[in-house]
Amino acid sequence: MLVAGLGNIFLGDDGFGVEAAARLARRTLPPGVEVADIGVRGVHLAYRLLEGYGTAVLLDATARGGAPGTLYLIDHAEAAAPAPGDVLIDGHRMTPDAVLALLGTLSEGTGGSRPDRVAVVGCEPACLEEGIGLSAAVEGALDEAVEAVLRLLAPDGDQAAGADRPHDTEGSAARRTREPAITKEMQP
Repeated sequence: MLVAGLGNIFLGDDGFGVEAAARLARRTLPPGVEVADIGVRGVHLAYRLLEGYGTAVLLDATARGGAPGTLYLIDHAEAAAPAPGDVLIDGHRMTPDAVLALLGTLSEGTGGSRPDRVAVVGCEPACLEEGIGLSAAVEGALDEAVEAVLRLLAPDGDQAAGADRPHDTEGSAARRTREPAITKEMQP
């Protein structure tokens, strides 16, 4: 399993994923879980995801219109293949959707295979302007984000509640699938 922190620490709350990954790295994790600070290296993440991971959890600032600090779980278990020319490769500004869309093309060229499951734990940012440090709302959401990831990584993390729930359908890669024990939007 791979947990990857994404974002630019020089753009305020965009550093959420990097900070959440750093906190996770200090925790005791289940065997076989790797935590990586990917930062802005989206193409590197795409290649890394093809290294045979069964599950990948991406941590990133995710602007979806909620209150700053709102946490989201977006399950990308059935990512759609991009149409030719739809993937914009920008080594420093690739969203999780762009990274996932790139996997099909890269796996053909490398022989690698994408993870069986990819989930994004995102946090609604308050400020994405130049500056180092998270806003109080995003800082306050970090502990719950870490706990959400730990629940996802637990052996029964995808067995909770036993009910199908609609999940987030925004973005080209999102589909309706069964979600883990956390809700679509989590408040810190």
